[in-house]
Amino acid sequence: MNHTTVWSLAALPFLAMAAPGAGAWGCKGHQTVALIAEKHLTPEARQMVQQLLGDNPIDPKLKRWCGNATTDLMVDASTWPDDVRNERKNGPWHYIDIPRGQHKSDLAAYCGAEGCVTRAIEEQRAILKDKSADSLKRAEAIRYLIHFVGDMHQPLHAITNADNGGNCVPVKYLHHEPLPNSLHPERDDYSPNLHQVWDTEIVERDMEVSYPFRYADELHEKFHAEIAAWEAAGIHVENWAWESHERAETGVYDAFPEKIAIEPDRKLKSCAEDNHMGKRMFEKHLAIGEAYQASAAKVAQTGLAEAGVRLAMILNDAAKASN
Repeated sequence: MNHTTVWSLAALPFLAMAAPGAGAWGCKGHQTVALIAEKHLTPEARQMVQQLLGDNPIDPKLKRWCGNATTDLMVDASTWPDDVRNERKNGPWHYIDIPRGQHKSDLAAYCGAEGCVTRAIEEQRAILKDKSADSLKRAEAIRYLIHFVGDMHQPLHAITNADNGGNCVPVKYLHHEPLPNSLHPERDDYSPNLHQVWDTEIVERDMEVSYPFRYADELHEKFHAEIAAWEAAGIHVENWAWESHERAETGVYDAFPEKIAIEPDRKLKSCAEDNHMGKRMFEKHLAIGEAYQASAAKVAQTGLAEAGVRLAMILNDAAKASN
C-alpha cells in the first residue's frame, strides 16, 4: 500500500495545490511543525541541529517541490524526505497501516518488512543519538525526524480501511467535485480524495491569510495550556500513533453523516481492486462542506501542535545523549 496522494489530471485546481506523492500536511503543514518545534528546543539541541544541518547541506541540485527559499534550516529540512522518497524507495517509512476497528496493541504486526513511520522514527532517533555516527547520517536523521513526526500526526498516516489511507475515497471538497484520473481510468483514482484533502487543503484553508511562521505562532498560543502536559507525558512513539489512529476513526471517517463501513483488511495496488474500491466509494457521494472543514481543522491543529512539541522533545533528548 502506498500512502501517496493520487492525482487526476482533470482536477487541475488540486494539481496546483500540492506535489504528486506529497507526504502528510503538505509543504506548509510540515513547515509549521518545524517552526513550533523550534520554540521548544534547548540551547544544546538548537546548537546540535544547526551544526549538523549547516555542515551537511541538502544537495543544491535536488529538485525541491516546496522550494528552498527559506534560510531556516529546520523549515527547509521538514520537506526533504518527500523529495528523496522515490529515489530512496522508502515510502513506507511515512505511515503505518493500522486497520480501522483495531484497538491499542503492539504495533509490530502492522509494520511491514519495508518499515513504517514508528519504526523509522525510532531508527532515526538511534542514529541521531549516536555521537560516533557519520555526521551526514545524523543530519539526515534530523530531517527524517522533523518530517516523520509530522507525518504520524496526520490521522490518515496511521490508519487504513483497505483504501490506501483514504486515497481510494473520492470526496467533493467544498465546490470541487471528484474527477477520475483521465490517463488511467482503469485504476479508479479520483481527485480530490480524502487523503489528499487531509494532507493539504484542510490545513491550508484553515491558514487563510496566514503563512507557516504566523500559523505556528497562532497554534502555539492556542495550545499554550496543553503543552506542559504533552511534555510531561514523555516520548512514547507507539502511543502517539494510536492517538492519531483514533483521531482518524472519529475525526475523519465518522465525521461524515454517511456511514463508512469497516472493510476487511487488504493491501491494494490500485483503487480498482477489492471490488473496485475507488468506484464503490465514489458512489457514496461523500462531501466535505464547511461543517466538516471546521471540525477537521480543529483535529489538524491539535495534530500539528502536538507534532511540533513532541519533535522538540525528541531533538532535546538526542542533544543530551550526544553531549
